[in-house]
Amino acid sequence: MGKRRKNNLQLTFNILPINERATRRAVEEYLETVRQYRQIGFTRREAAITQAYVYREHQSTNSISKQTENIAIYNVDREAELIRMDEALEIVMNRLSSSQREVIQRSYLDNEGEFDYISCGEMGVSESTFRRIKLEAVNILATALGLEVSKDIVGIKESVC
Repeated sequence: MGKRRKNNLQLTFNILPINERATRRAVEEYLETVRQYRQIGFTRREAAITQAYVYREHQSTNSISKQTENIAIYNVDREAELIRMDEALEIVMNRLSSSQREVIQRSYLDNEGEFDYISCGEMGVSESTFRRIKLEAVNILATALGLEVSKDIVGIKESVC
C-alpha cells in the first residue's frame, strides 16, 4: 500500500470545541450561495414605486422613506459580497487536494445535484472513503473561510468564530 498523502493545508487547532453540525451547515450554506451566484448571477432589486419629488414627513417621527437609496445600497453591497465570497472560495479550493476539490465540486458546486453514491462510482472510490474525503474538505473549508461554529464551555451558547 502506498503512503497516504496529507493535505498541505492543516488548519485545525482544536483550541475550542467545535459544533460540527452547525459548522457543516454554515459551510453548506456558503457553498450553496456561491453555487447560485455562479449559476444565476446577481439579481438586482428594483423599486416597486417611483419616489415622489416632494419632501414628505411621515407622522410625528419626522423620518422619511429612502426606499430607492436602500435598494441601491443593497445592490452594490450584496454584489460586492458575492464576488468576495466567490473569490475566497476559489482561493481555498485551489489549496485542497485534487480528490477533495473534486468531491466538493461534485457534491456542492455542480448544477446537476447528483447523489453521493453516483459520484463514488464515477470517481472509483468507496462510499466511506468518499464521506471521509468530504468531511476533511468541509473541515478545511470551514477553517479557511472562518465559518467554524464553536461551542460554549457549558454547551448552552454557540458563537461563530
